Amino acid sequence: MKTKGRHPEKELTALEVNRITEPGRYADGNGLYLIVDPTGAKRWMLRTVVQGKRRDIGLGGISLVSLAEAREQAHSMRKLAREGGNPLLERHRARQVIPTFEEAARRVHEARVSGWRNEKHRTQWINTLRDYAFPKIGTKRVDLVNTADVLAVLTPIWLTKAETARRLRQRLSTVMDWAKAAGYRTGDNPVAGVIKGLPRQNNRDEHHQAIPYSEIAAFFEMLDRLGLSQTTRLAFWFLILSACRTNEVLGARWEEIRFEQAVWEIRPLA
Repeated sequence: MKTKGRHPEKELTALEVNRITEPGRYADGNGLYLIVDPTGAKRWMLRTVVQGKRRDIGLGGISLVSLAEAREQAHSMRKLAREGGNPLLERHRARQVIPTFEEAARRVHEARVSGWRNEKHRTQWINTLRDYAFPKIGTKRVDLVNTADVLAVLTPIWLTKAETARRLRQRLSTVMDWAKAAGYRTGDNPVAGVIKGLPRQNNRDEHHQAIPYSEIAAFFEMLDRLGLSQTTRLAFWFLILSACRTNEVLGARWEEIRFEQAVWEIRPLA
């Protein structure tokens, strides 16, 4: 084998790579080696320093990776390592099978659904995405979904179905947050800036007027005159005394209430 001092560069040729048969390690330069196993198999290896530690990184056999390709891979990995990156980790990420948006959304739904007590909410959560998001971005890889895609999903219903659109935006954001946490994408959540491209909604529901505390007794006397059932009257009392939302009271379950501790554990809907 030819030698050109302590730091050879492009020492090997394609012809030599094919002719070498003796087991051993043959330097091409810049940390790239041709490894010939005792079995006669030949493969490429890069020796470099990754985040302060010496690493040997396999680049594949010569039947799949040519000398030129091995040099190109080695150059890219050395450059990444010099910049403080981890070539091994990046290669692992590149080999990951990145899910589509629909696949990611269904994984999120499956992971969360057991914690939702409200059956209606369980189905609505995924059905909203199924009806409005999947037709437009369902088959797109989750790492490629951008703000323009989110805008295209929300725009058709942003003004005509305002409440549904707001819930859809939240669910899109949840899926994108999960994708980043799972290592399938990097950068900002594409849903975060979408509001800047959407018109202002003017049809938000208005809250009911509040009754002064001093008038609550008179309010219940009025309910008595209306002939409401005992269950309805007690529900009103429960609503007022607990200062909770109407949907929380309507969706309350006996198993959520611990009478011994006088505690009502309200499970989140989303």
